[in-house]
Amino acid sequence: MPEWAQIILRSLGFLVLLILLTRLLGRKIAARMTMFDVVFAIVIGLIAALVSLNIVANGVYGLIAFLTWGLAGIGLSYLSLKSKWVRDLIHGREAIVIKHGKIMEEQLKKTRFTPEDLLQQLRSKQIFNVADVEFAVMESSGEINALLKANKQPISPKHLGVETSPETGAQTVILDGNIMDESLATMGLNRGWLHTELEKVGISPENVFIAQVDSMGELYLDLFDDAIQPPQPTTRQLLLTTMQKAKADLETFSLDTEDNKAKAMYQHCAKEVASIISDMRLLLK
Repeated sequence: MPEWAQIILRSLGFLVLLILLTRLLGRKIAARMTMFDVVFAIVIGLIAALVSLNIVANGVYGLIAFLTWGLAGIGLSYLSLKSKWVRDLIHGREAIVIKHGKIMEEQLKKTRFTPEDLLQQLRSKQIFNVADVEFAVMESSGEINALLKANKQPISPKHLGVETSPETGAQTVILDGNIMDESLATMGLNRGWLHTELEKVGISPENVFIAQVDSMGELYLDLFDDAIQPPQPTTRQLLLTTMQKAKADLETFSLDTEDNKAKAMYQHCAKEVASIISDMRLLLK
């Protein structure tokens, strides 16, 4: 067999083995790689490349080395799940680098982190002032997660005492011109609803690159042809406008009637609608 054909066969064989190995190792190694994960991935890839290019004279020895590293990685990954001692030994432990607003210089030295590295990591979290940080920890992957001081944290509905209903994430209902029936079903919708919404703006599904539906039922469209600008969703604005008109109508009715009982009823209803508008204004804008 020609040497080029042998290289192709060996490469395809190791590709299959790599796929099986990465599936057995799980997704953590790709989601948050520690130093051990980096070294392990480099060695595995290097062995596969050396054997594929026939640099290792004996392919059987190369396969043995590959399987040894792979099985050892799977075994250590399993032990890491069972033992914190093994997990700390292999992947390292997290380190507190800022505590009560004070930078822990000794911890930075132990982790071989410079002040510039710390500032860079904080900037990547949109934190440009160290004085704003109450607590920061360096994960075993080297990433820093920080907690802002109470007076520097963004205001949330909880801080304002506002109760919010659970909100589901936006669902992609069209991708590359193909309708995603499962996503539509997740939102409690169907193709009939989608076609109706697309007909309103005069667009066919084949012309849509990405379409998403948010929790309010608004449809966002991005077309293949960037020269065409689809209309922006207006469902929330229309609902806000309708509620404001209802409030104005109730106030007008209260002024027009001479029946004191009806006048009080209209005024009460107008106040209720105004209260609802005030509570929902941020959601409807």
